[in-house]
Amino acid sequence: MIGVTEDCITLWENNRSKPYVKYCPKIIEFLGYVPFEVDSSTLGGRIKLYRYLCGLSQKDLAYALNIDESTVLQYEKNRHKPTGKTYKKLEFLLQPSTRYTSPKGCVALTSILHFILPDIHLPQL
Repeated sequence: MIGVTEDCITLWENNRSKPYVKYCPKIIEFLGYVPFEVDSSTLGGRIKLYRYLCGLSQKDLAYALNIDESTVLQYEKNRHKPTGKTYKKLEFLLQPSTRYTSPKGCVALTSILHFILPDIHLPQL
C-alpha cells in the first residue's frame, strides 16, 4: 500500500529510521493524519507541511521555486522569509483556497501549477 517492505515500517515504528519524504503522502493518507511534528502556525511550518503532503524533498521544492536547497531549510526554520517571486509562488501554494490538506490535493495542484505559474518547475508526482 505504501510501497515499502514490512521491515521498513517496523524500523519507522521503533524510531530506528525515518521514512523518506516521498513516502509521506501515502503514510498520511493511510493514517488519516500527519504523524510528523510540524508547527503549522508559522510560515516555515506551513512550507514543511506542504512538502510532506506533496512528498517533495527540500531539493525538489527548491528546484520548483528556483532557489537554493539551503534557502528552503532556512525558510522552514523561520530564519529567513521569502521575498519577491519566491514569496508570490509560496503565497499561492500556501493560501487556504489552494493549500491542500491531503496528498491527493497536491497531485491535482502540481498538475495545474504549470499553467498558472509557467516558471515553476515541480517534479511530477
